[in-house]
Amino acid sequence: MASKNSLGKRISELCKTYNLTAEALAERSGLSIDLIRRIELEDHIPDLAPLVKIARALGVRLGTLLDDHEKLGPVITRSGTAEDAARFITGLPEAGAAGGDRQGLSFRALASDKSGRHMEPFIVDIEPNAEQKLSAHEGEEFIFVISGSFTLEYGTESHTLKEGDSVYYDSIVPHRLFSADGKTVKILAVIYTPL
Repeated sequence: MASKNSLGKRISELCKTYNLTAEALAERSGLSIDLIRRIELEDHIPDLAPLVKIARALGVRLGTLLDDHEKLGPVITRSGTAEDAARFITGLPEAGAAGGDRQGLSFRALASDKSGRHMEPFIVDIEPNAEQKLSAHEGEEFIFVISGSFTLEYGTESHTLKEGDSVYYDSIVPHRLFSADGKTVKILAVIYTPL
């Protein structure tokens, strides 16, 4: 069962507010009813693409699904405190893992308290064993490599970026990131998804 302030609970509350059933949300978002129910009832965290589709179907920002509370003024995240901010992990469940543990990208939100924001900044750890599906969603992404190196598959192209490199791309093109050298990679990712 989803916890009180979980992603699943927020989606359920928004559906209740807009008088939407899980079936209607699935139809509007183009996602399966099974995925919607897993998110609402089991607090399953999908990859970003389904989250963006759910936010669009509900007519809210992606941040609305991820926020605990909001501030009107500037939001400052001090060094070492991002661990305490909104955090979620995407990726495919590890084959055969007890409880379906996920391995992949660990997102730590840097501005989860900012009201009315149009960008979603995250510190992301790309684990060496990350298994990501190709993702495509509306919007744009900017990534700066803090440490390590990763490979970006973008459409039919492949690019390797290392510490100090950055990339800006349209998220509508299928893309995914993975460690280039079998080590954990740390990046700053800023995601923009229009309403």
